[in-house]
Amino acid sequence: MNEFNIKHPSHWEGLVRLLSNILPIGKAWLGFGGLLLVFLFSLVSCNDDDTFTTSQQNRLYIPEDTLKMDTIFAKIPAASKDFWIYNYSGDGIRCASVRLQKGNQSGFRVNVDGIYLGEKTGYQTSDIEVRNNDSIRVFVEVTSPDNGSELYKEMDDKLIFRLESGVEQVINLNAFAWKADVVRNFEVKSDTTIDTSASGRALVVYGGIRVHPEATLTLAPGTTIFFHDDAGIEVMGKLICQGTAEKNVTLRGDRLDDILEDLPYDRMPGRWKGIHFLKDSYDNVIEYTDLHSGYDGIVCDSSDVNQTKLTVNSSTIHNCDGYGMYLNNSKVYVANTQITDAYLGCVAIYGGEISLIHNTIAQFYGINSKRGLEALTFANYSGTHTYPLNLEVKNCIITGFAGNHVKKEKNDSVAFNYHFYNSLLRTSEVEDTASANHYENIIWEKVEDPKNMTDTTSIGGKNFVLVDTHLLRFDFHLDSLSKANGAADARWMLPLNREGVARDEKKVNMGCY
Repeated sequence: MNEFNIKHPSHWEGLVRLLSNILPIGKAWLGFGGLLLVFLFSLVSCNDDDTFTTSQQNRLYIPEDTLKMDTIFAKIPAASKDFWIYNYSGDGIRCASVRLQKGNQSGFRVNVDGIYLGEKTGYQTSDIEVRNNDSIRVFVEVTSPDNGSELYKEMDDKLIFRLESGVEQVINLNAFAWKADVVRNFEVKSDTTIDTSASGRALVVYGGIRVHPEATLTLAPGTTIFFHDDAGIEVMGKLICQGTAEKNVTLRGDRLDDILEDLPYDRMPGRWKGIHFLKDSYDNVIEYTDLHSGYDGIVCDSSDVNQTKLTVNSSTIHNCDGYGMYLNNSKVYVANTQITDAYLGCVAIYGGEISLIHNTIAQFYGINSKRGLEALTFANYSGTHTYPLNLEVKNCIITGFAGNHVKKEKNDSVAFNYHFYNSLLRTSEVEDTASANHYENIIWEKVEDPKNMTDTTSIGGKNFVLVDTHLLRFDFHLDSLSKANGAADARWMLPLNREGVARDEKKVNMGCY
């Protein structure tokens, strides 16, 4: 732990800075200004704020008696937490000592008002003064040693403030350490299966996982992988995410703590790099998988469209700082999948053979700053490259906040074929022609100008059970009032929904739920 150099200035130091700004400079400062400064110092020294009490009635105000570090990974330093301690007692308070009870035995590291309680100081200090109506700041970090045979291990210590009055005030430090396997720059050169559910240990990845050509990486049901912010999965061979309805595969960032109260880092986008399928990677399968809070969720490079590059079924791709899915001239099948909240767009398609069936594609990323782009973009070119497009969309929901959430871009030099069937689309209604036949049985949602709206979740958000854009909490199950209820066509119905629950053949809902 780095020693902190943060120390609150005393009252006279603040006064010196103030006087240096307002008093004349030069000889006048050395004469009158210097005398005035001495006079003011004498006044300050007589101020009641500079007196210190030994009364047992005067105590420090500590907002909480316990600091919880939540769950941490064993052997990996947790992010620091900090808090303030105040003196509202009416007099200054000196601490005879501030000490970490267990010293170096607990894994906690503490800095109090700029003083690191480490080995050099014997894990204590006696140099803490808190003037009346002043405060000090405390920083705490923790690293658990290897848990041994224990999967979870409780860690605790006490930070003890012993005042000159003899009063002791105690802050309890608490954390749970989860036994973890840590890998760095993991190279998969032969067929490999990862199954974290068998051991119960966390798997934390730094630098990323690379699947080489001719190799297959299989993620077993119930596997969870925690990626550091520099890590993702790069696939040149094959990836099989083999979750089940009961035991999803989970791919997420490695921060377990909160960025704010009631807002964990796990709800923040851009925590890891996502999955990248390179040009010669084919026959990849992602099933019953929860992929969230990455930069890009899934990126597919241009490939031979006569071979299936990727099949995604009954999965979730949520809260990305780039694209949810970026599909470049590939053959991809996506069904029963929730693809939601991505800054650059939930699904972006540039050529290829694409089938979207029973998906919920919804864009509520950054609605308070009007940041997020369209829920669905499709085109038959990318930059200077043109790619024939064949796109079919059946029984899907494509919506979001305010504006238009279906965007199409066409190059006349190559094929541009697309068909939407029995879907809810948040876009301006299109008058189709019999010869074109692009749209069949569509629910068109009204498009509003977000600049003129007070409720930016209008209509689009009302399709769903919960859209909380402040605490980033979402539940994309259909609200009972959504027009998507029972509006799908049984001809395109998939027997099970995202959660593996049988669909009602007489009342088929659009979307994945």
